[in-house]
Amino acid sequence: MSASSRKRSAEFLKISGQFKLGTLVTESTHPATANLSDVAGQDIAAALSQLFDVDNDVVKKYREFVASGRAVEIKETVLRSLKNGGRIFFTGCGATGRLSIMLDSIWRDFWQCSSRRKSALTFSNSKTNGLTSAATKSDEVDFENRTFSIMAGGDYALIKSVEGFEDFAAFGRQQLRDLGVRAGDVVFAITEGGETSFVIGTAWEGVDAGAKVYFVYNNPDEILCQQVERSREVIQDARIEKINLTTGPMAITGSTRMQATTIQLCVLFTILEMVVRDLMAGWVECPREPMKIVKTGGSPVVWSHQTLTPDSTAVPAQFLAGLEEMHASLKSPELLAQLARLVALEESVYRTGHKNNYFADRFGIDVLTDTTERSPTYCTPPFRKFDDATATESWAFLFLPQKETPEAWRHILKRQPRCVEWNETGIHPLVGEENFARTLETVRKISSGELMRFKIGLDGLKYRPLGPEDSAVAIVSEQEKESLLLEDGFYRVQLEAARKAGARTGLIYYGSENSISEIRRVVPKLGVPGRDPVEPGKLKAGAQATLAPPCELVFVPIPESGFLLDGVARVAIKLVMNALSTCTMVRLGRVMGNIMVWVVPSNLKLIDRATRYITRLTGLTYEAANGLLFEVIEYVEPRMKSDQAYPPVVGMAVLRARHGLTNEEAEKRL
Repeated sequence: MSASSRKRSAEFLKISGQFKLGTLVTESTHPATANLSDVAGQDIAAALSQLFDVDNDVVKKYREFVASGRAVEIKETVLRSLKNGGRIFFTGCGATGRLSIMLDSIWRDFWQCSSRRKSALTFSNSKTNGLTSAATKSDEVDFENRTFSIMAGGDYALIKSVEGFEDFAAFGRQQLRDLGVRAGDVVFAITEGGETSFVIGTAWEGVDAGAKVYFVYNNPDEILCQQVERSREVIQDARIEKINLTTGPMAITGSTRMQATTIQLCVLFTILEMVVRDLMAGWVECPREPMKIVKTGGSPVVWSHQTLTPDSTAVPAQFLAGLEEMHASLKSPELLAQLARLVALEESVYRTGHKNNYFADRFGIDVLTDTTERSPTYCTPPFRKFDDATATESWAFLFLPQKETPEAWRHILKRQPRCVEWNETGIHPLVGEENFARTLETVRKISSGELMRFKIGLDGLKYRPLGPEDSAVAIVSEQEKESLLLEDGFYRVQLEAARKAGARTGLIYYGSENSISEIRRVVPKLGVPGRDPVEPGKLKAGAQATLAPPCELVFVPIPESGFLLDGVARVAIKLVMNALSTCTMVRLGRVMGNIMVWVVPSNLKLIDRATRYITRLTGLTYEAANGLLFEVIEYVEPRMKSDQAYPPVVGMAVLRARHGLTNEEAEKRL
């Protein structure tokens, strides 16, 4: 072991008591998926079924939340804040940071629709509908800009993990302070494990500013209070209201991007849906009209007439019914078979060193969330900047229909990107001299200018052209079906272009049963055929070339609920995308049993997790395993920092311990 790796291990072990999290429920192994890697190797559909079975824990916990009646009281707090000119903050890191950005984006998207904005300015009963003078100005109520998301590392971290940011409570405080949190605001501090320093920092900053703070987490109070001092301080402080959403172990051990954030999404969507209904209830109903998003260059979006329901108290029960129906449909043999074929497609693409492009518009933020989470979880190459010739090509990437990348980023976020832009003067007090240089280097790499180098608009397609054995997958909602059916529609154009280039194609379509039946009938005629035979004479001119290979079609039925924010559909997207990516990675050997042995130790919590995995698989003491881990990290770190492909640090450490190998020998063995 080198002197530098020995020093880094010793420094971690000094503070490891704060990050030894193996006793937490979210870090435990779920019995339902203990043999997941074996099952996936033999039967993909059966493995997908196992993953969806664990999501039963989410449905059960949500049912308990509905029975508790807490949704009404939380909704009233948020509603009162908004009516008095307050703002709503969602804070998180990693998966919960992406969740925070998604909630902010979906809220803003609702109010950005011109017809909804008009309805919000037309009062039926009273001029202010209960709003105070602080919340009104010339009869205009700007609810769109009342939500804010705060992710550790800023919006840049949505697309690529920012190393170490979540380990500092001071960073959380500063990012929230930068947005001017104040008395009368509401802060939802969201952390899967309940122990993340960054999120805890945002909670304390909210308290100090006089805001109402909710702490949202997924581990039992008694375990957190016993094991983690910083968690105990929050949980036992009466000024902070707790929302404990413990569901149990994750389908993949420690992978809180799965069930932990799914239940958080369900609960917070419920609150926002109730708030929106109450805000709209006093205003003249404005039916949804067919519309085309012109300013952002988005896909045609068609909405049916919708009647506003003034009684928001019915939302939790309605959401539960929709969640139960949707979850049951995911476990149908037909859907499992469809999704299994798409898993096999992506597996073969990645296994042979090729790439996959996702195409999405309305669900762009959802797809981006899942694809970027794969890198830290399974050590896949992160999204590559268009002009970075040294970085490894990303396995998966996302493109939106906007012509230019800056426009695409505004479209997906529903606002201007907000990255961390701290200067030297601001950084030094947060971290001290010891961590100053490293933090400054990190901050310089996560600016808005750096974010724009990830070209997710159509201007990025030329830097990632598809060819034979690559793939393209469209993620489409019922409201966007015209973009799939029309000859010049975004999805149809991209799928047909991929076919002409020799790439394989796939489609995941979310909609009502009637809409799915319609697409089943017409898609083959448009040159995006499924597995049913189609007479060539019925295809449009030039479409016959798209018959081979067939497009893998996945149809996900969404219950018709009338929700203004379409929450059940967004949960369905998350469950399907999580299952697709997880099962693909399991098939590629990135999971042993249900343990993610390719985890990237990019922060203190993940260093602890990697150390525990090495201990479990080798029998080494925690201290010895940690020393070996840092030795391997030092070996692969140059490649990690330059976004080049590198071997799994846990796997290398296990081989070294079992067989007495050097780093070079272990990498060759892998």
